[in-house]
Amino acid sequence: MKRIAVLTSGGDSPGMNPAIRSITRTGLNMGLEIFGIRNGYQGLLDEEIVPLDFHAVSGRIRDAGTFLQTSRCLEFTKEEGQKKALRMLEKYRIDGLIVIGGDGSLNGARALHRYGLPVIGLPGTIDNDLFGTDMGIGVDTALNTIISLVDMIRATAASHRRCFVVEVMGRGSGYLALMTTISTGSQVAVIPEYRMNLEKIIEVLDRRFTNNHNASVIIVAEGVCQGAEFMQRLIELGKVRQEIRLTVLGHVQRGGTPTHYDRLLASRMGEMAVLALISGERGCMVATVNGKMQLRDLDDILERRKALPADAIRLARNIGIEIGDVVER
Repeated sequence: MKRIAVLTSGGDSPGMNPAIRSITRTGLNMGLEIFGIRNGYQGLLDEEIVPLDFHAVSGRIRDAGTFLQTSRCLEFTKEEGQKKALRMLEKYRIDGLIVIGGDGSLNGARALHRYGLPVIGLPGTIDNDLFGTDMGIGVDTALNTIISLVDMIRATAASHRRCFVVEVMGRGSGYLALMTTISTGSQVAVIPEYRMNLEKIIEVLDRRFTNNHNASVIIVAEGVCQGAEFMQRLIELGKVRQEIRLTVLGHVQRGGTPTHYDRLLASRMGEMAVLALISGERGCMVATVNGKMQLRDLDDILERRKALPADAIRLARNIGIEIGDVVER
């Protein structure tokens, strides 16, 4: 193996740049040529392939997002697009590919692997919804960003004795919503894994208002519904005695400067991806399990759904957080 390429795909996550940096520096120090593919799979089809050297990744460990840029590519989901991508990689004599992204991106990686291309994936998604790894790249930074913002929201909520509905990311996973509810001292987590109970939520709000608590905060994962829709449903019931306001955090959740944890995690994963390719591994994702790096088969992780940590669910209930009905959907 002489030439390795790396691309980032799907939603960006803080830590992608440290991962690219680690891949580049590790590969160069082992005598490999490293190429970056700009704009994800679309860039691969459009032949946006550039060489990476030490200078290209210098200082990138501090940067949020991905300097290679990213996109979603409908053309690549089809067989014709995948074969075109293979021809581009052959044109540049790329021996192995590293893909950083979420489940959609890694499904694309698996497709190329099934055509015979050596591919290793890295879990780059703030939702932390990929099976087989304790944490994904960018999750810790996103959590810290959300916590900081919710702490600010609580200040104005307490000043006006309001209830705030805060919409966070989490299309199919309530991980961000659940963990930030616990860490910010919020009262309710509305998550896709559990069926929300509006009557119980209103009981929580009413009890706090009666007991003169200055503020209440409800964290809503976007995968359940939009925060505005949830707030409207609360208002229409006509049972909430305090003013309700909405804050949608949106893409600011992705933009935080990578934390120490994410910089180190991404660097370790990037190094292992290069070592895995050199040693002949194929069709795997680099994962962290109990603090140790492991390789997990893409066929295994992409066919299974990651559950929320049972101890986090137990903790939330034991400290009085309302998360919905016990029966998981």
